[in-house]
Amino acid sequence: MHNLAKNDLIEGGSSTILFEPKELIDFQIAWDWQKDWQKKLFTEQIQDQAIWILEHFSCYTLGRGATTENLHFDIENPPFELFQIDRGGEVTYHAPGQLVVYLVLDLGRYKTDLNWYLRQLEDVLIDVLDGIGLSGYRINGMTGVWCNNEKVGSIGISCRRWITQHGLSLNVDCDLSGFNNIVPCGLKGYPTGCLKKWRPDVRMEEVRFLMKKCLSKRFGLLWTY
Repeated sequence: MHNLAKNDLIEGGSSTILFEPKELIDFQIAWDWQKDWQKKLFTEQIQDQAIWILEHFSCYTLGRGATTENLHFDIENPPFELFQIDRGGEVTYHAPGQLVVYLVLDLGRYKTDLNWYLRQLEDVLIDVLDGIGLSGYRINGMTGVWCNNEKVGSIGISCRRWITQHGLSLNVDCDLSGFNNIVPCGLKGYPTGCLKKWRPDVRMEEVRFLMKKCLSKRFGLLWTY
């Protein structure tokens, strides 16, 4: 079901497994994978961390404490499947053409600081955009990455005992219409963008490659197949 690569770690890094399914993955399945891996790290059944790079079927997810005021539909009759989950943040939308990265990392091997971790994830997104010739940036007081005044990268995480779940998403070549049914991340007045708007020739394969490279750079990982 997956292409799987076990990490040969560079000095100072930490052993990690990369899962890179090419088919669309149901959100619940990906969430179950993360919960199972996190549990195994808790109980020391395994030592390897895990990262998934994938795309989802269209769906919405609501973070902890998210308000239904940011939904423009009946929660009992959503236009796409709706999941109430344990990450931080408000509502977001996933769809084919959006690249999603889930990280089950032990921050005890890096830095036990969630602000540091969020900024690292933003740096990964900014690095990916730079790799295709686009300028990504932060907005003070907010989490995520913008390009040309449009939000293209979102981040939502959970963390227990310094072991993470969930991660980031990047709109590459997706239909953005699903965002019209929500206030993405609860941010009114901030339009959502897609990389293909500025780079019509962008290919998901190119972005996947850059994502792996930038994760390797930021977290000291070396993917080997």
